[in-house]
Amino acid sequence: MAVYSMTGYGSATHSAAAGAETGGATGAQAITHTGSVTVDIRSVNGRFLDLSLRLPDDLRGLEPALRELIGGAFRRGKIEVRVSPQRETDAAWPQPAPDQLNRLSRLESTVHGWLPKAAPLSVHEALQWCRGGSVQEKLDDVALVAAQQAVAAMSEARAREGARLADILRERITHLRALAAQAGPLIPAVVHRQQARFLERWNEALTSAGAGHTVDAQALQERALNEAAAFAIRIDVAEELGRLTAHLDEIERLLKKGGELGKRLDFLIQELHREANTLGSKSAALELTGVSVEMKVAIEQMREQVQNIE
Repeated sequence: MAVYSMTGYGSATHSAAAGAETGGATGAQAITHTGSVTVDIRSVNGRFLDLSLRLPDDLRGLEPALRELIGGAFRRGKIEVRVSPQRETDAAWPQPAPDQLNRLSRLESTVHGWLPKAAPLSVHEALQWCRGGSVQEKLDDVALVAAQQAVAAMSEARAREGARLADILRERITHLRALAAQAGPLIPAVVHRQQARFLERWNEALTSAGAGHTVDAQALQERALNEAAAFAIRIDVAEELGRLTAHLDEIERLLKKGGELGKRLDFLIQELHREANTLGSKSAALELTGVSVEMKVAIEQMREQVQNIE
């Protein structure tokens, strides 16, 4: 399954045509366009699905269907949908069929029979009646088709952007693994230097105490080793590096699996920050401090990308 970004854009225009009888012996039909509808969908990152619809008044009835369509396709993101119908002149004033005019004439005669003072129909009213609800119904159907096409286009755009984000995250993961590999071997070297420093300090302390004191070399070494062991325990980052590696493995697994994983990735990024901070607080050497800082920079770069993943 693909990794989807919450940033994307999709647009589609769909049109329909209606047939109207022209009369004559052949019974031929003339095709007149009823209009077209353009649907534009824009999406940016958001914690939840935030849908905003901009519909013309005569297409307000489509709102429930559009919400269901978009809610079924996307789970997160701030999404704006704009529906723009374009009605053509021949759609606004269709050529009425003879049977429509005959039926309208009979209805008008019936109304005048019951209501003799009723005003006669104007040409505009007659054309509006002949047009009826068919054009509006066709525009509703056209708008839904255009919306489906726009949703598909935005899904493809979000998938393409998501693939790029996944590549960036994998690159940062590789960098973090390299930094973790650098940090591991630094600990024994730091402990060894600290052990030598302890021995040097003890020698200086005993020397300054006076020449009459006998220095027990073995006791001095044991004390220095104990101090170095306690120091090694305090600066040991093996657990932090192990957890950091486990989190990186889980992120790679989620990226491979795909789907809706933005919230889980966000949690794992927080855990990576925790381990990098602990690594920095335990640092007793400039080299470890530098590794911790580089880790924090890489993790922050990952967090910025994860904020855009659905």
